[in-house]
Amino acid sequence: MASDATVEPLYALTPGEAEFLAAVVDVLIPADDLSPSGSECGVVTFIDRQLAGAYGAGARLYQEGPFQPSSGQPQFGSQSPLAPLAFIRLGIAELDAWAAAQRGARVSQLSPPMLEALLLDVEGGKVALPRIDARAFFAGLLQLSMEGFFSDPIYGGNRGKASWRMIGYPGLPATYAKAIKEHRGRRYEAEPRSIADFL
Repeated sequence: MASDATVEPLYALTPGEAEFLAAVVDVLIPADDLSPSGSECGVVTFIDRQLAGAYGAGARLYQEGPFQPSSGQPQFGSQSPLAPLAFIRLGIAELDAWAAAQRGARVSQLSPPMLEALLLDVEGGKVALPRIDARAFFAGLLQLSMEGFFSDPIYGGNRGKASWRMIGYPGLPATYAKAIKEHRGRRYEAEPRSIADFL
C-alpha cells in the first residue's frame, strides 16, 4: 500500500513536515498482521487536511489569553496562543532540531526503535523544547493520529477502511441501525461503509 507522501497532495504541510509526520505515525501505528502502517492508512493526509481547514486556523479556539503555565493537567484546556497549524508546525521544527542536536539525526532519519525511544522521552516529559511544550505537542500528534486512523475515510485517513476492518466496525451507523434487533447478542459482520459510499 502506498504512503501518504506518494498518494495525496499537501494543503497545509510542507514535504519535510509530511515526512516528519509519516515517520512519527508509522511508529505510533506500525504495520502488522492486522493493518497497514499509519502513513499507508492516510493518517498524514488526514492531519494535513485538518490543519488546512478551520481546525488548523483555530476557528473554534479561544486564543486571547491569559495563558496559564502548563502543569501537565488538562483542567485549563489549550494553553497556547498558537492555532493548531502554527502549534504543530513549530513543534515539528523544534523537535526536529532537538533530535538532530541530541540524537544525531532528524526525526524522519531515525530508525523506528530510536524514534520510539525519542517519542517515549517526549511523552514522559524528558525533552524540553525552547518555545513549545513538548508533551502537549506529542499529545496533539497522538490525538490527530488516532483520529486519522479511525475516522471516516472521506476525511483522508483510514484508507481502505483498514482500521474499521481491523476492529470489525461496519462504518456509518445509519446503514446498520435496522439490523440491531435481528443481530442482538450475535456478532454482526458487514462490509464497512463510509459516507463516501453514499455520494
